[in-house]
Amino acid sequence: MPSILFVQTSDDPERQYSPFVLAQSAKAMDIDAKIYFLGQGLRVLQAGAAEKIKLGSFPNLKEMIEKTIEMGIPILVCEASKQMLGWDKVQLDPNFKIVGAATLNDLVLEADATQWF
Repeated sequence: MPSILFVQTSDDPERQYSPFVLAQSAKAMDIDAKIYFLGQGLRVLQAGAAEKIKLGSFPNLKEMIEKTIEMGIPILVCEASKQMLGWDKVQLDPNFKIVGAATLNDLVLEADATQWF
């Protein structure tokens, strides 16, 4: 099965929907999809942040995240980025998988394609 890795590095609200829409579309096309958050991208995963992001006719970002999880698409969060932001005590959604920085290297090498946002 082909695979695509979507990497979110930005906390810009206008860049949040693309990885979720594309990952959901990939899953519907029988493509293995994963979303990896690092750097400033983690800010939208903080409790209450995703509910505040709603653009156009899309549901709010929290609803997009929930649908992505329901579809079985993993959302991976960089542990080093969590540390960089000083989030040692910040609790994230238990459906997110906290992974080491080297995981991104492995995922990129394994994926058939990557897209960065």
